Amino acid sequence: MKIVTIIGARPQIIKAAAISRAIHTHFKDQITELIVHTGQHYDDNMSAIFFTEMGIPTANYNLSVGSGNHGVQTARMMEGIESILLNEKPDALLVYGDTNSTLAGALAASKIHIPVVHIEAGLRSYNKAMPEEINRITCDHCSTLLFSPTNQGIANLVKEGFSTSTHAKASIDYPLVFKTGDIMFDNSMFFSSIANEKQGLVETLQLTPGGFILCTIHRDSNTDKPEHLNQIIRGLLQIQRVSNQAIVLPLHPRTRKKMTELLEPAVAEELQGNTSIQVIDPAGFLDMISLESNCSLVITDSGGVQKEAFFFKKPCIILREQTEWVEIVENGNALLVGSSEAKLIEAYHQLTNKKDFTYPPFFGDGHASEEICRLMIEHL
Repeated sequence: MKIVTIIGARPQIIKAAAISRAIHTHFKDQITELIVHTGQHYDDNMSAIFFTEMGIPTANYNLSVGSGNHGVQTARMMEGIESILLNEKPDALLVYGDTNSTLAGALAASKIHIPVVHIEAGLRSYNKAMPEEINRITCDHCSTLLFSPTNQGIANLVKEGFSTSTHAKASIDYPLVFKTGDIMFDNSMFFSSIANEKQGLVETLQLTPGGFILCTIHRDSNTDKPEHLNQIIRGLLQIQRVSNQAIVLPLHPRTRKKMTELLEPAVAEELQGNTSIQVIDPAGFLDMISLESNCSLVITDSGGVQKEAFFFKKPCIILREQTEWVEIVENGNALLVGSSEAKLIEAYHQLTNKKDFTYPPFFGDGHASEEICRLMIEHL
């Protein structure tokens, strides 16, 4: 079987490692994989480093699309992907998650009758103001095989008319839906021992294991609105004072630029003067794994990071009004605060005083990637 895998944003590059590893280890005589990198994230720290660190094969094609408005970016990707698909004639196209690269791949392939395989199918925030929500819904309804990481994802698809009954061969008109577990759980378990042996940033930044807070901020709803960005940073400053712990803040280049432009002078001055809040460049995956597994608390607006916090049994404050990972909120492992300074501080106190955390196996057994490969062979 010949498949084309579409990647473009940082999380997809990481997710691709799990499937590529499963193919190489268990299915190399049955599956040939070609990788297309759309270039949606083109900063070297956000892309190339992950290929090197995680042993992902070099992309067979790179579209070098870069940033841009949603319509322009998606159209350029579709044009490039369609051309590759017509040339390569694969048996299926594999996409991950909910980015513009995901949408472009699903639309391009489905329109020329190439089956789409969607990993992380069925996730819903039920907030269509989020571009990711539009992408994931559209992709699911273009797909032939839908692999959901959780029971909630399956339930969401059933609400939208998908059937969970199985039959021998899948098609776009008769798609198949499976719960496989989460490939990021596969990755986190596989790489955690390597990451902690390296220590990396934990050692470089002179952090005490269990004695610092990890925070990431990148969503437009938080970075592009001055009131929201200032409230979050004020909340972080207050939490640092109350906790007396270091806060590590790996920032996308775009977020750093927005902070320079939009932070109130007093807030910017206080942040700059607080040496316990360490603003650093985007971290490589192994460094992020090390930071996540060694911190005391995670504060994030990233879907992937909030889930990884659960993998490493860390409480999490989510800087969003909704999350697609509802299980961790319903189980009490994470709290939604939006961009509210008051809610952020309240959530910090609530989570640090909570003693009865549990970690059910919502995300599978660490072998999702092998199950996905097996199901592709069986049903395509």
